[in-house]
Amino acid sequence: MSYEREGSVLDFRSDTVTQPTDAMREAMYRAPVGDDVYGDDPSMNELQDYAAELLGTEAAIYACSGTMGNLMALLSHCERGDGVLMGINSHTWKNEAGNVAGIAGVMPFPVDDSSGCPTPESIRSAYLPSGNVHYAHTTLLALENTHNSAGGVPIPVDVFAAAAREARSLGLKVHVDGARIFDAAVYFGADVKEYASEADSIQFCLSKGLGAPMGSILCGTAGFVERARRRRKALGGGQRQSGIAAAAGLVALRDMRGRLAEDHKNAALLASLLSDAGLAVESVTHRTNMVYFALPGFISDTGDFTGRCARKGLLLGAAGERRIRMVTHVGLDERSVRDAVDVIKEALSL
Repeated sequence: MSYEREGSVLDFRSDTVTQPTDAMREAMYRAPVGDDVYGDDPSMNELQDYAAELLGTEAAIYACSGTMGNLMALLSHCERGDGVLMGINSHTWKNEAGNVAGIAGVMPFPVDDSSGCPTPESIRSAYLPSGNVHYAHTTLLALENTHNSAGGVPIPVDVFAAAAREARSLGLKVHVDGARIFDAAVYFGADVKEYASEADSIQFCLSKGLGAPMGSILCGTAGFVERARRRRKALGGGQRQSGIAAAAGLVALRDMRGRLAEDHKNAALLASLLSDAGLAVESVTHRTNMVYFALPGFISDTGDFTGRCARKGLLLGAAGERRIRMVTHVGLDERSVRDAVDVIKEALSL
């Protein structure tokens, strides 16, 4: 049985698969634009100013992607050969094509982030004193919130602050891969400024839970953003009439933050239904818009299983051997969740 609706499948692979809303398309069509490399694009300038205001930072700069935003931050905070403390399960460590070493030229020191956020003790233990000539000069701690690999876990403000403050006590700067930072803020009913105030820089994505078609924002001090602007140019990220994309980003920031709680509710329902179906759903302290579960022992080929689901109109994310990730987003509702679980149960019975 297929669960296609209006010709499209149920796509739970990621919250990056969303389509622009009608309001975004209208804003893109009507956006006043200019040459952003010259700083002349009014829509881009408005987006960057609004983002800085939301996060309580001096300035902000647009990046083509979250990966580019994180790399711009590394290049702006660090010199080649510097050391960076980062979670061994973090996106910057595992999922950004090795750019930490290959492009930024910095040395990552792994920190245990299995719970989503390194503890002050693990940060202190991973830190190598910069006064020793044998060690890389460690300059930065990179955190992630929400933490993707740990289950889309949002980090509470106090836990996050404890990690950041420990880094500062060691003389380190703090960068946050906050691709889904608004999910964390909404989940805990916090102001996103509470997170940003603990960091020297923070990157968030417009193209994930907020539903814009592209782009990320990197926030920090005015001086940091000017350094980042030069790094962006060197990476090929300087764009011209990018206000077309900025217009959609403005709609995302203004209109889409409040509905993230709906994604969290749908993810909780999904986890419950999968558990009821006998699947081993990963238990997390807090759940935002991601659900990870393990395939049962009689399924020997993860690709074969996801292929079965795809043929029935359901797309899933394979997050490793026998590990499946499902992500709720603006394109999915409660019915989507229930239909998806029906497809999974049917695929398991074949």
